[in-house]
Amino acid sequence: MTEAEFRSVYNSAFPILYKIAYRISNSGEAAEDLCQDAFFRLHEKNMVFPTLQEATYWLIRVVKNASFNYAKRKQRERKAYQKAFKEDFRQSETGEVDLIRKETKDEVLEALNKLPENLRIVLIFKEYVEMNYREIGRILGISEGNVKVRAFRAREKLTLLLQENVQGKVQEINSEEGVTYVS
Repeated sequence: MTEAEFRSVYNSAFPILYKIAYRISNSGEAAEDLCQDAFFRLHEKNMVFPTLQEATYWLIRVVKNASFNYAKRKQRERKAYQKAFKEDFRQSETGEVDLIRKETKDEVLEALNKLPENLRIVLIFKEYVEMNYREIGRILGISEGNVKVRAFRAREKLTLLLQENVQGKVQEINSEEGVTYVS
């Protein structure tokens, strides 16, 4: 791959790769590192692709897998730290609106992370990276119809998880206030 071809791949693919890595890892710094590692692999292996699009799809697969590995490793580390130090990770209140916005974002991310990986990645590609169903199917090696089914199921499951979270909070508030309901 010539330097001009590499630059072309880099300039067209980096924004997409960064979005994917950022949404999976939840870290800008990690996302940059994961993208750079993918491009390093491409350069190091001196891979040649018939089209720019094929190179982009290969890089997306590499970044997706590396990002999931990073996220899993960070989750294991976080659990180990919490267990070892029994730290309280609650945030101090800086303003009601900011607090509600952060809690909502955290709840959605938490629910998103509870989705099975095959559903979560489709939703990330569709909603955060804004890819179409055909592109997602090519990257994941599944049919466009299967992508649509997974996206639908992911949205349904995400909605259910968020509703359960809200119901749990309502029950918690009611129990703190001594409110009981007879069914």
